[in-house]
Amino acid sequence: MGESSTHMAISVFDMFKIGIGPSSSHTVGPMRAARQFLLDLEGKHLLDNTAQVVAQLYGSLALTGKGHGSDRALLLGLEGETPDEVDPDKIDQRLAHIRSSGRINLLGKHEIAFDEPLNLLFHKDQVLPKHSNGLRFTALDAAGKALLKDEFYSIGGGFIIRGNDDEGDAAAAEVDLPHAFTTAEQLLVLCEQHHLRLDQLMLENEKSWRNEADTRAGLSKIWQVMQACVQRGLRESGELPGGLHVFRRAPKLYRDLSQQQKITALDAMDWVNLWALAVNEENAAGGRVVTAPTNGAAGIIPAVGHYYLRFVEGADDEGILRYLLTAAAIGILYKENASISGAEMGCQGEVGVACSMAAGGLVSAMGGSNGQIENAAEIGMEHNLGLTCDPVGGLVQIPCIERNAMGAVKAINAARLAQHGDGQHRVSLDQVIATMRQTGRDMRSIYKETSLGGLAVNVTEC
Repeated sequence: MGESSTHMAISVFDMFKIGIGPSSSHTVGPMRAARQFLLDLEGKHLLDNTAQVVAQLYGSLALTGKGHGSDRALLLGLEGETPDEVDPDKIDQRLAHIRSSGRINLLGKHEIAFDEPLNLLFHKDQVLPKHSNGLRFTALDAAGKALLKDEFYSIGGGFIIRGNDDEGDAAAAEVDLPHAFTTAEQLLVLCEQHHLRLDQLMLENEKSWRNEADTRAGLSKIWQVMQACVQRGLRESGELPGGLHVFRRAPKLYRDLSQQQKITALDAMDWVNLWALAVNEENAAGGRVVTAPTNGAAGIIPAVGHYYLRFVEGADDEGILRYLLTAAAIGILYKENASISGAEMGCQGEVGVACSMAAGGLVSAMGGSNGQIENAAEIGMEHNLGLTCDPVGGLVQIPCIERNAMGAVKAINAARLAQHGDGQHRVSLDQVIATMRQTGRDMRSIYKETSLGGLAVNVTEC
């Protein structure tokens, strides 16, 4: 350890992606997969010969895909849109045109007929072999002959892999990382050997892709998008889409907190709840969010970051940089050793991981030791083990929105518990990650983003 090594590495910007709601695995991933399939088609000079494209969804994608916007994402991806560039305010208009005209413009270059019920198929009783979130694309010519077929898997956090590829874009191209790590133990040893804070080690690794100024600018943009998401969530009001008749609560809570005369001991908790609700209500509405590490858990890291800036004495932009770099390092450990997919791990893989990331990141922002950071991250996950993913109606509203508020408050408490210690503790982060992975494997599929169990079947949808 400590030597430069070639490694299929994950960057901070793989863990934090700018995209749209409501789901990283059901919206962001499928949009990227659809676009990539057509780029492959174009690369083989087959796009102009294409008369029909069929997209088939399997497993969790089929069961909760429409509630999570997978149909919308696929149509946009086929037209060449990307999650970070698509204009959320124009999506409904674009989709209405495709559906009313019965035509779709592949990559914005080649228009073909598109009958959604025939060209977009949901196989709710079938699962592809590698993951519950499977997609199969087929391009056909005018005679019905297959020009190109391929399978993709949306494996959580907007990451996609091909059916014949174990890595896909889940990792960047091979790079020489100065401080490669796959476990928390390795990470702590490397920091000690090189006399680095955890965030400093991450910043050194990021230089394998870009210079430090660009990394700092990129993280500043990530934080700006998180802040903008909160602000829009505080302004927008009304009923969220999907038919559950869930109304946004963030605007009223914001007015109440802004107008109250007396400061109470629990004000900080109320504000953290507010910031998390604002983000996840935006996500449920299909707005612009940062996948952190998933859309379903997108409110936790922004909420805890806002808590740091508002309630921690001496907080500054450098602290936010440390916060995001450290949170990403922790997220990488879960991505390397378990999963951040609700369809694989349940919500412990989404809200649990985000809670762990935010807890460790907050300790880092506040100047805690590497041992305290690892302890906070461990506490954040230990008390989310077994958390199920059981969205009512296949939507990211109940219990997902409130669950982010609970996860954010839990992350702050985990950080506080760790800061009162010296970094020494009985259960390691590596052990809790391994436990989470095994718990996810043992969990019945009805509790893993299928809407076939838990609250999803015990709460009336309308």
